[in-house]
Amino acid sequence: MKKFLKIFYIVFFTLALLSSKASAVPTFVDSFSVHSQETRPNGLTFNNDGTKMFVTGHKTDDIEVYTLTTGFDISTASHEESFPVDSEDDGARDVKFNSDGTKMFYLGGTNDKVYEYKLTTAFDVSSRSYVDDFSVSPVGFPEELEFSPDGTKMFVLDNTGDDVNEFKLTTGFDISTASYVQTFSVSSQEGTATGLAFTYDGTKMFVTGWSNDTVIEYKLGTAFDISTATFIDTYAIADAVTNHPSAITFSSDGSKMFIMGRDESPNEIYEYTLSCYYGVVNCSDPTTLKEVLGSIESQTATAKRIVQHVTTPVLNRMDWLRRHRKEDSLTNQNIKFNFSNEMLASLSKVMPVAAKVNKASNLSDKWSFWSEGSISVGRVGDTESSSSKDINSNGITVGIDKKINENKLYGYALRFGKDDVDVGKFTSLDTSSYSLSAYGTFPHDDTKFVEGILGISALKTDHITQGGGTNRTGERNGRQVFGSINYLTTFNKDKFNITPNARLDLGYTELSEYSETGTSALIYDKQKIETGMISAGFTLTDIIEFNTITIKPSGGLELGLDFSPSSAATVSYVSDPNTNYTSFIGQDSKNIRANLGFDLIVENGFSLIAIYERNQSDNSHSNTLYLGAGYIPSEDIEYAMSLDDDDKVFFNYKRNINGFDITFGSNYSLMSEISEYAANLEISKRF
Repeated sequence: MKKFLKIFYIVFFTLALLSSKASAVPTFVDSFSVHSQETRPNGLTFNNDGTKMFVTGHKTDDIEVYTLTTGFDISTASHEESFPVDSEDDGARDVKFNSDGTKMFYLGGTNDKVYEYKLTTAFDVSSRSYVDDFSVSPVGFPEELEFSPDGTKMFVLDNTGDDVNEFKLTTGFDISTASYVQTFSVSSQEGTATGLAFTYDGTKMFVTGWSNDTVIEYKLGTAFDISTATFIDTYAIADAVTNHPSAITFSSDGSKMFIMGRDESPNEIYEYTLSCYYGVVNCSDPTTLKEVLGSIESQTATAKRIVQHVTTPVLNRMDWLRRHRKEDSLTNQNIKFNFSNEMLASLSKVMPVAAKVNKASNLSDKWSFWSEGSISVGRVGDTESSSSKDINSNGITVGIDKKINENKLYGYALRFGKDDVDVGKFTSLDTSSYSLSAYGTFPHDDTKFVEGILGISALKTDHITQGGGTNRTGERNGRQVFGSINYLTTFNKDKFNITPNARLDLGYTELSEYSETGTSALIYDKQKIETGMISAGFTLTDIIEFNTITIKPSGGLELGLDFSPSSAATVSYVSDPNTNYTSFIGQDSKNIRANLGFDLIVENGFSLIAIYERNQSDNSHSNTLYLGAGYIPSEDIEYAMSLDDDDKVFFNYKRNINGFDITFGSNYSLMSEISEYAANLEISKRF
C-alpha cells in the first residue's frame, strides 16, 4: 500500500509540474507533394502573406514556385513555374528573401556560396538580376540559410559539422558586408542536421535532421545570438514524415509549421497548426511577439487618445466662446456629416442644422448649439519589440451650452468617435466610442479663466487578425471616466492677444476580459489604464477686419508631459488558460502639440472654424483637422459644409441675386496622399 501511495504521489507531482508548463500541441493538417518537380527537395520558404511558396532541390537545381490561393494553406498550392539557378551553382540548397521581397539569396552547395539577386518585382524570381556572392567556406557543407528580419545577421547550417554558423552584415541584406562571427554545435542533439529556422523575434531556434527525425528547440537568451542558445527539448515528427526531414519553416505569424520530407517518394511538404505561437515544444511568450505586443500597446494608447479627442473639441468651443463672448448669437452649428456607419449617422441627427434649430427649438433661446468634426491620421514607428501602427480617427461632437454672464457658462457635449489602428501586417483594431461630458468656464476676471471638463465614455473594440496563416477575432468592451482642468490668462494689446495656459488631464479606463477565436487564440485579462498628462503652452490670436469679413487667425504651441503609470496587460493562450504572460505597458513620454487655425466670420452670419493640429512625441506623430461651420439663416442665402466616410469635405454656397440662383460647390480630400480637389459653379434663372 505504501509503495502504491509513493508511486501515486510521484505521478501526481510529475503531472502537476507538467501542467504548470505551457506545453505546445502541433497538429498535423495536410501534405503536399513536390515530387513531380523535384525528387531531392532541400529548401523551403514562403513570401510574407503565404500566397507563394518556393522550393529548391539539387536534383534539378531549380527554384520551384508555387501559388497558394489561400495564404499558408498548402492544400490550395499549385505549381507555377521553374527557374534554373545552376548557372551560378549546381548544388541548390536553399533560397531566402529580404523582408520586402526585393532581394533573393540562393545558397549553393557546390561552390559553398550565398548568391545575392535584386528583384524588380517583389518575390518574382523571373525579375532577378545577379548582384554579388559571398563564400561561406568556413562551413563544410552548407545546408540551410536564414536571416534576421533586419538582415544584419545571416545563419548557415553546416550538414558536415552539425553546427549553426553566424555571420554579421554591417549593412542589412548586403552580403558584400558579411563577416564570420561564431559557431554553435547541435551535434549533441542531431548527427545529420538539415533544417534551420528562427522565431520572428529571434528568441527561439529550431533544427531538424535525419538522425532522429525530430524538431529540436533551443532558447536564445539574446535574440539572434547563437552563443546564448540552450537546448530545450525535441518534437518527434517520424509519425508524419517517413524519414529525412530536410527543411523547416513557419508562417509569418508563427501559427503554422511546415516540414519538408525528402524520400524517394512522395517528397512532401507537411503542414502543422500550432496551439500557440511557435509552439513546437513549449509555447512562446506571446508578449514577446511584435504584433501581439503592438496590439496590446494600441489598446492601451487608444484609451488615452480618446480622452484627447473628446476634450479638445470642448476646449476649442470654450476658446471660441471667449473670442465671441460679447456677441448675442453663440450658435455655431451648420456642419453636416454623411457617414454610412449607423451609429455615426444617428449621432449626426442629434443636432439638426442651424436653420432648423434657429427657427424652432424646444429649448430656451439662451441655449446655444454647436458641432465640430475631426479627422486625424497618425503613425507609431516600428521598434525592436513592437510592430508599427497606422492610426485613423474621426468623430463628431455636438453640444449645447448656456451663458450665465459674459464670461461664465456651462454646457454638455456628446461625441461619437471611430478609432482604427492597423498593427503590423495582419492585425486591425476598430474602436467605437461614445462620450458624454459636462464643461464650464469659471472666470476670475475678464482676463483669467479656469475651464473644467468631466466626462464618461463607453468603448467597443473589434480585434481582427487575418493573414499569416491565422484568422483570429475578438470583441472587447471598456468604460472610461476622465477630467480636464485648464487655467489660462489673456494679455491684450489692441486686437492681438497672447494666452498662456496650463492644463491637467486625468483619465481612468477599464477594459473587459475577452477571448479571441481562431488559431493561436489569446485570452486578454481585464486591464486597468490610468492616464495623466500635464501640459503648458500659449495661444496667439489676432483680428483682421475687412468690409464684410472678419478673420481671427490663431496659433498655439504646447509642451506636454505624459506621466501615466505603467498598465499591466495579462494574456494567456486559449489552449493553456492557466499560464499567464504579463507585459507592463509604459505610457510616459513627452510630446509637443502645435496648432494653426482661423475663425472666418461673414457679416451675414456665416462662420467657419478650421484648426490643424500636429502632435509629435518620441516615436509617433498625428495630424488632426477640426472643422466647424455655422450661420444665421436668411431667406436668400444658404451655406452647408459636410464631412463623409472618405474624409472628404464638401462646401456649398447658394444665393439668389436679382432673380438668379448662384450655386458654388467644392470638395477636397483631406487625407489623401494624392491631392483631390473639385469645384463647380452654376447660375440659373426661372422664366
